[in-house]
Amino acid sequence: MTQVTERSPTLPAGRTRSAALTHAFVRGVVAAGLGLGSLAVLVVVLWIVSPYPADGPDGALRVATGLWLLAHGAELVRTGTLSGHPAPVGTVPLLLTALPVWLLHRAARDSAEADEEPAARHSAVAVFCAVGAGYLLVVLASAAYARGGGLPAERASLAFPLAAVVTGAAASGLWTARGRPLGPLLAWAPLSLQEAAARQRFRDGAEAALRSSAAGVMTLLGAGALLVAASLAWHAGAAQESFAALSGNWAGRLSVLLLALALVPNAAMWGAAYGLGPGFALGTASTATPLALTGHPALPDFPLLVAVPSQGPGTAPNWAAVAVPAVAALVVARFTARAAVPAPGVREGAWEPGGTAVVAGLAAVGCGAGAAVLAAASGGPLGTGALAEFGPVWWLVGPAALVWTAVIGVPAALLFRAWRLRVHRWQWRSDPAGAGTGVRPQAEEERQERTPRPEGASGTEVVPGAETDAREAGGEEIRTGAGKRWRRAARRRARRAEPVPEEQGGDTAPYDFLSADPWHEDGARAARWASLRRSSGGLMADFPPDPDRGTAPTPAPPLSSAAPASPAPAPPAPASAPPLSAASASGPAAASAPDPAVEAAQDAGTGSGPVPDAQGDQEPGREE
Repeated sequence: MTQVTERSPTLPAGRTRSAALTHAFVRGVVAAGLGLGSLAVLVVVLWIVSPYPADGPDGALRVATGLWLLAHGAELVRTGTLSGHPAPVGTVPLLLTALPVWLLHRAARDSAEADEEPAARHSAVAVFCAVGAGYLLVVLASAAYARGGGLPAERASLAFPLAAVVTGAAASGLWTARGRPLGPLLAWAPLSLQEAAARQRFRDGAEAALRSSAAGVMTLLGAGALLVAASLAWHAGAAQESFAALSGNWAGRLSVLLLALALVPNAAMWGAAYGLGPGFALGTASTATPLALTGHPALPDFPLLVAVPSQGPGTAPNWAAVAVPAVAALVVARFTARAAVPAPGVREGAWEPGGTAVVAGLAAVGCGAGAAVLAAASGGPLGTGALAEFGPVWWLVGPAALVWTAVIGVPAALLFRAWRLRVHRWQWRSDPAGAGTGVRPQAEEERQERTPRPEGASGTEVVPGAETDAREAGGEEIRTGAGKRWRRAARRRARRAEPVPEEQGGDTAPYDFLSADPWHEDGARAARWASLRRSSGGLMADFPPDPDRGTAPTPAPPLSSAAPASPAPAPPAPASAPPLSAASASGPAAASAPDPAVEAAQDAGTGSGPVPDAQGDQEPGREE
């Protein structure tokens, strides 16, 4: 189904404006046909498996057409009643509405997307009219076909709300294709509001208000569904009896189950209206609220209706339903506070308390409007007389949702904002506020100023907190004894720390952060180099003296059995290098003692003998 509504291959660049609008018109027709065909297939399958079908396939198709019109909000007229008088059916299964609305939205979005060629561009109004005309053409044909069936559509309902639903779905698809801009929505607004809409802060606030209101409405629906599920579990026996009494064969029970699933969003909205306070009507003379169930309800036999509270005054479980709007208000406040303070503990870029309160108030208005629309769509007449009014009253549910969300949501949003701006006392240990932002708490900065900073030869600064792993130029370890536990914490921070370049003085050498290991000493390097030259068989050439070190490397001896006439003098050992072995400390003076690693490198030219390791010692078992 989605492959049919996807964008088709682009036409040649020379296509005309009329061809593009024709393409949009066809998309509208295809979207309507897909929705109608899907529902018709389901109804025909149920008719086939039914053991006692009342009508033929033509009657089943007419019933499917009527149900498709009902999914758009049209009111049907049931002619086959026991009394012989026609009865209206205006309760729309909201889950059934999702498919045609989504298909129309997708068709309008794909048709309005700008093509690559400039000649194929067309106005948004023309695309909207073309898609809507194609869809409404199928609607009118379906209404005419369903006229001769048992569920014809009332003509007045084809104009409202059916046409309004089609218009809204097509407009939303067009708006989505244009990137959801705020300009077209404020075209008729005052100039001052349009100028404010051009500012980034206004857009961020509007986006946060829309997101928070949508989260509040979804929370109302979710909490209402949970409330209905709990009531059904409480009356599980009555629900099972009602389900079994409606039909005796499995095909009929499958039909009842599918109808109950399609009405689940309606039941969720009824539960939300019950928690908000106004409740819902169970006929012209009965209303169910958390305080009481008044009047004599006219309830048809249906499994979902057994969840209705018992008649009489409410009890503590009924009063607990007020937690539904309270939770929705807290969710609105939470979303608003997260938009007001994007990074916890960082005041830069955070909204002021007044702006946060305004956005929370706008979110409450949006939540009330959404609840009113869903309440109006979830109810409707189920017949004449006592069943003429059935479901929530939208003009009571909307204001109730607004009041609940504003009274609880606005103060809660300010509290959440203050909590997110709060800096914990020991936050500098993990530094969550400055992670990725370059902002560090003041306590951490003061601690860094008091902590001694060991520096290497090139001026590299060691991160504070890594004292146990930092080494001075002389190789001594800095110890700030404050207990074993503190030192273990410092070691863990040191392993996670990275070198920070010094802000003052000089450039930083690229490899100054390497540890002061004997492997990198000059004697060890000379020993390794001599071993490599000897193993290469004379292929490695000599390098010129290094001007930075002031000493020339020892030339390689010729590969012959004769010993060199005069061995090259060994370079003096570095002053700061620690003694490499006990033998090196036995000379007349520590500074003039020959380096055993260099002597091993000089003796390496004989072509035999043990191979010295990195410290100049002989490694057993390695002979040339």
